[in-house]
Amino acid sequence: MSETRPAKFPWWAYWLFLAVIALFAFAPVLSVLAATFIADSNGCYVNEGGVNPCMIGGADWGPTLYTLFVLGWFMLATIPLGGAAFFVWLASLIIHRIAWGQMQKGKRS
Repeated sequence: MSETRPAKFPWWAYWLFLAVIALFAFAPVLSVLAATFIADSNGCYVNEGGVNPCMIGGADWGPTLYTLFVLGWFMLATIPLGGAAFFVWLASLIIHRIAWGQMQKGKRS
């Protein structure tokens, strides 16, 4: 009895795409968190109102931290786009899984 083993559903690809969608959607939030953490760890103050000096290792990182912090405003675009991409991802997963299951049934008959 040489029955062929059914192919596995490519879950890894779907999890990879979900990770990319989540990273895209939350990258601005991570940027704000990183800027805040770095500033707080070095006794600095950061806000979107203007650049504040922040000396780290003898160099002024204030403008860089300000840029990282202000990039958080991109979340107004990336989170809704990520949500829409999630629903497209979910619909693709459901359709593919149903089609794959029907194909596997057809091979066994």
